[in-house]
Amino acid sequence: MELIHSSRDALVRKLQIVSNIVERRNTLPVLANILLKKAGNVLTILSSDIEMQIQTQVEVPAGEDVSTTVAARKFLDILRSLPDNTDVQVTLDARKMAVKGGKSRFALQTLPAEDFPLVQEPKEWVSQITLAQKTLKQLLTLVNFSMAQQDLRYYLNGVLLVVDGAVIRAVATDGHRLAYADAPGQGGETKHEVIIPRKTVLELSRLLNETDDPVTIDLASNQAKFSFADITLITKLVEGKFPDYQRVIPKNHQHQVVLARETLLKSLQRASILTSDKFRGIRWIIAPTGLTIVASNSDQEEARDEIEVDYSGPEIDVGFNVNYLLDVLNNLKSDNVQFTLQDGNSSALVTNPGKDDFKYVVMPMRI
Repeated sequence: MELIHSSRDALVRKLQIVSNIVERRNTLPVLANILLKKAGNVLTILSSDIEMQIQTQVEVPAGEDVSTTVAARKFLDILRSLPDNTDVQVTLDARKMAVKGGKSRFALQTLPAEDFPLVQEPKEWVSQITLAQKTLKQLLTLVNFSMAQQDLRYYLNGVLLVVDGAVIRAVATDGHRLAYADAPGQGGETKHEVIIPRKTVLELSRLLNETDDPVTIDLASNQAKFSFADITLITKLVEGKFPDYQRVIPKNHQHQVVLARETLLKSLQRASILTSDKFRGIRWIIAPTGLTIVASNSDQEEARDEIEVDYSGPEIDVGFNVNYLLDVLNNLKSDNVQFTLQDGNSSALVTNPGKDDFKYVVMPMRI
């Protein structure tokens, strides 16, 4: 019974979309597989890790409806090993799946399609918003480096997504820094807030394209669905109360300085060479005479770098984790960045000059 007849290249592209979330070791063996479901001339390819489900489709010659599951990694590795532009034929016979490409032949074990655990969608999605793929990709890129990793405060291990009218907002924090970005969309009549899990955020960042093609986001109380191109990603949400991010963003800091992003980035990279691996602290000494960046380590080595600045406020001596500054500077695309400071014991606010669609708050560090 023929399941697939397609080019090797087209199949590899589709399998790469869904295979990334497949875990090699699972309590359910079928979760190491992908679901292949043929209906008419459409083959649906689907993967799941229980928390998240990704599916895409490929056109195949019409034939009998059939479905099965097969080991994701083995199937993808086999297809990758075949020469480019190879014509691939996949047939099913009882519990065995045969893969033919050129003069190569493979026989793989399968598991029944009915054993594959599909995510049950809610009866009703309570909020929907549509925006360009590149806009959502940029939103996630501007905040995802601030997500926590395996924090006991599980609600920090992801991104807060807020649909508020026709505006979509993304916020992430690990308790030491916070990133906030927003962008316009279409729809979103009702305000809705959800926490998207870390793994889903990283997967979306990988799958979304830098195009104006739309992505539609449907939200419910415990699920979110992202539909774009021929991909549908459904994810469970993180339960819990996200911190009040508006309270964290400084409102009354008085001292501002605008710096060339690339110049500051290179200066910090030079200084960071002499920070220790465990203690990534650097000192900022900002004064009307300029910005001095100082780093040292336990071997009593020191780096000192100076940047000319247009600044007329008081001298401020403050410590930061250099990685937190490098993260934001590497992900921003603007020519300049604005730092708003108060004193050596207060957090710093990083923004794009003249814009309020991005805010990054970094806590000070004792040096």
